[in-house]
Parts: sequence; structure tokens; C-alpha cells
Amino acid sequence: MDKTGLILEGGGTRGVFTAGVLDYFMENNLYLPYVIGVSAGACNAVNYVAHQPKRSKKCMIDYLREGSYAGLKYLIRKRSLFDMDLIFDVFPNSEIPFDYKTFFASEQTCILTATNCLNGKALYLSEKKDKKRIMSICRASSSLPLVAPVVMVDDIPMMDGGMADSIPIKKALKDGCAKNVIILTRNKGYIKKITPKTNRVSKIVYKEYPNLVNAIKKRPEKYNKTIEYIERLQKAGKVFVIRPQITVVKQAETNPEVLQSFYQHGYQLAKQCYPKLLKYLEE
Repeated sequence: MDKTGLILEGGGTRGVFTAGVLDYFMENNLYLPYVIGVSAGACNAVNYVAHQPKRSKKCMIDYLREGSYAGLKYLIRKRSLFDMDLIFDVFPNSEIPFDYKTFFASEQTCILTATNCLNGKALYLSEKKDKKRIMSICRASSSLPLVAPVVMVDDIPMMDGGMADSIPIKKALKDGCAKNVIILTRNKGYIKKITPKTNRVSKIVYKEYPNLVNAIKKRPEKYNKTIEYIERLQKAGKVFVIRPQITVVKQAETNPEVLQSFYQHGYQLAKQCYPKLLKYLEE
């Protein structure tokens, strides 16, 4: 498994599906050496590399039973649909501690994908020393246009990595991963549609970042082509894909029971396909 990659798609609270899959992996001590995540996939990636099973579940589901981290009140108060200060500062540093020590000491490669607002291109970022920077990168990777502010990292304005590279399989291949496990958060057959309203609003809101606006506009086409590419690789037996088999949850779902069910689906699906996955990895 020296050159095996793990690619994690985003999708807001749909990321609980990925959390379920990864918790099963961690319970069985399956830690792939190369991990790359986007948006919610980036959050799942760091918890996986920190060897913290159930941490994503605690943040995304268990906390909702006591409080909240998503909703219009945050969009009004903090210009963000999700409470990013809570998720990327309070949670990791006090409420639901992140194991920085294990993460920084890990030999696993961990890459988080963000979009450079200046040129509209993907940034593939890593950090294994600075606590504040790794959480800033996670935040940038998860900051969806129009419902979250731009995040500055290394003096570069960044936003959600999905705008430039939603599923970075080509990055993993370029980095030498001959085999790749891809965890998607959409059903098979999903096609991302063009949203003219989003494009019009983005052009106004991000007038200082024309390349970001262009990335947002081209995202559906790029996403759909990436899915087609992945399916060709899957048919050829070159990648192992895990994706939801039931109706997916909303991007900002706030019902903990709905999220728990979707998380459990990911866990059970991982358990079901685990023998086939091991065979793929060992071939």
C-alpha cells in the first residue's frame, strides 16, 4: 500500500457519510499512506491522519444534540452558514480536542485542497508543525462561496477547494499513487447542474476576484468530467469507489437523527465492501 491514495470529496454535512466510512477503517487499523481531502473531506482527512475515530461524528452530529453550528443565524451574524469559529477554533482547541501531536507525528501524507481566489486554481496544502495554520487551511478549504467569508492563508485569499478541484484524483495520480480509494458523497448518476443565479451573484460579490468567479462558473462542467473520468478508472479496476447507496442528506442538514442515519450508512457500507477493498489493495 506504499503508493495508495485516499481521496475525500466534500459536501458540507454530507461529509458524515465519509466519517462513517473512515471510522470503520480506523476501527480496523486501515490507514492509507496518502490522504487528500476537499472541504468537509479536508476535515475528515485531518481526523483520519490524527487517528481520531468518532471525532468527526462528535463535531457534526453529537454536538447538534446539544447546540448548533449551522443555520441562517450564523449567516446573518458571521456571514457564514456554518459557525466557522466554533468548528475551526473552539472545537479543536477546547470543546472537542484535536490530537495535533499525533497528526504532526504521522508519516501519512495529508493534503488539503483550497481555491486560490486570485487565479482561480487549486492549491494543495500541507502542514505538520503549525496548529493555527493547519486549522486555517481546513477553514479555507471549507469556505463555500456566498455563504462563507474569504480566508487568508499565507497572505493569499482562499475559498472552498471544490471550486477548483472537487475530487483531486489527478493530483493523487500525479503524486505517484498507483491505487486510489475514492469516497464520494453523491449518488451514482448525479450530475452537477449549471446555476445561472449563483454565477450572477458571484460576479457581483467577487468582482475583485474575476478568476474565482470563472472557477465557480466552470465548476459544474469540471465536476461532471471528473466523475466521468473516475467511472472510467473504476471500470478498468484502477480505483476503488465508495459512494452513498441511499438518498443523500442536505448540504447543511441540522437534524442529528438524519445525519446519524447517513453516518451509519457510511459505516455499514464500509463494513460491507471491506473484503473487496482489501483484495483491491493487496492485488
